[in-house]
Amino acid sequence: LCAGLLAAEPKSKSCSEVRRLYVSKGFNKNDAPTHEINGDHLKICPQGYTCCSQEMEEKYSLQSKDDFKSVVSEQCNHLQAVFASRYKKFDEFFKELLENAEKSLNDMFVKTYGRLYMQNSELFKDLFGELKRYYVAGSVNLEEMLSDFWARLLERMFRLVNSQYHFTDEYLECVSKYTEQLKPFGDVPRKLKLQVTRAFVAARTFAQGLAVARDVVSKVSVVNPTAQCTHALLKMIYCSHCQGLVTVKPCYNYCSNIMRGCLAHQGDLDFEWNNFIDAMLMVAERLEGPFNIESVMDPIDVKISDAIMNMQENSVQVSQKVFQGCGPPKPLPAGRISRSISEGAFSARFRPYHPEERPTTAAGTSLDRLVTDVKEKLKEAKKFWSSLPSTVCNDERMAAGNGNEDGCWNGKGKSRYLFAVTGNGLANQGNNPEVQVDTSKADMLILRQIMALRVMTSKMKNAYNGNDVDFFDISDESSGEGSGSGCEYQQCPSELEYNATDHSGKSAGDKAGGAGARAGAQPYLLTVSCILFLVMQREWR
Repeated sequence: LCAGLLAAEPKSKSCSEVRRLYVSKGFNKNDAPTHEINGDHLKICPQGYTCCSQEMEEKYSLQSKDDFKSVVSEQCNHLQAVFASRYKKFDEFFKELLENAEKSLNDMFVKTYGRLYMQNSELFKDLFGELKRYYVAGSVNLEEMLSDFWARLLERMFRLVNSQYHFTDEYLECVSKYTEQLKPFGDVPRKLKLQVTRAFVAARTFAQGLAVARDVVSKVSVVNPTAQCTHALLKMIYCSHCQGLVTVKPCYNYCSNIMRGCLAHQGDLDFEWNNFIDAMLMVAERLEGPFNIESVMDPIDVKISDAIMNMQENSVQVSQKVFQGCGPPKPLPAGRISRSISEGAFSARFRPYHPEERPTTAAGTSLDRLVTDVKEKLKEAKKFWSSLPSTVCNDERMAAGNGNEDGCWNGKGKSRYLFAVTGNGLANQGNNPEVQVDTSKADMLILRQIMALRVMTSKMKNAYNGNDVDFFDISDESSGEGSGSGCEYQQCPSELEYNATDHSGKSAGDKAGGAGARAGAQPYLLTVSCILFLVMQREWR
């Protein structure tokens, strides 16, 4: 009788391979049964005879979550490293380019102008200091700064070429007002202002773009799966082990649906990300062409020297027109007349500059090579977020290949996966057959990154058009508070206008008084209205 009962009872399968793999992951072997047991205790994996205890399912759930985070992090970390390394290289190049240009100008001006340059060297030091400050902080109006440089240079030059006269600060201030009208430096200031502004804006904005891309990827790479996502991951990665199918990998389309559900919010980044990449590529083209900062900074010493020579050659005509406009200056006493500047003081010229030359002294490379490399990486990064689910499922640790459709794990057994693959993004997850996603709840972290990309894209477009982004679009992507109001520059009330009103004298003060009275009445009326409204509201209640 006993022999008959034993023969009638089905022989349970061994779980030795499942147990071995379970222990290899660092788990306690006592959790794993040696043979199949009844699976009524399982909450996520298919019930029936199983090689998984309750403890195993719980630990596999945590492990599947870690596996998912690890694979996503690997993909994102690679992209982040690309942007981080390119930003660092570009930043090093730009700063070294400025250092080299300043050193080149200093060395050449010392040789050419000697003591005269040394006595006025702080003027040029300030110029490069402001250019560096713009690149680092963006808190410099390049056009105003360059105009101020030429005005100050004209004051110094005017003194030198008219050293027999005494000039007060007020007189020199009058002289500087004639910079635009007389064009004492020829067309150099206008051309250089246009070239420097466009090149610096493009270069700084491009570097900022690389940093924003790096930071966005860094923040989004840290994924925190929901409970529904974690259940789906467990079912996909480890529930096959519970049935002894340790070598059977999840079906590719099955994996795709789960990844699109778990990465739904990341998929929503794709639209703004692609717009951002396109804008970066547009600015890259400018950097290779008319906004090439290397071709602007390398010959800047030659251009400034040409401007000085032009002033020297036209000093008589310039001085006569200034004397007519500002009045005749006072001659110095006979004993104090300064020695006139000799014709040779400004006669030397620098080496001829050949635009086809591309120095490689700055960070051991050239702008052309840097931009070409970054362009390739940008093109590869396009559609990264929409392709991330497929990229994860292409990892052999996560799913079987597309060609193995019948011998893969479909969440229930070793068979073909029959459901269609859903689209990317949150809105498409309502019909996801594998992961329940709350399509009404947006992810605030993702929304902040979308806004950061949108702001940077706007800055890129302004830089592409040669506009100074810090005066046209100055919202700060990290805090939402920038150095301006965020409205269009031409339409915003100018702080400079208000300051001019405050300090422009009596007539302006009269106007300000009338305007101030009207402006002051408005907040008072608004306050009274608010109080009346609150009182009436309480009475109604």
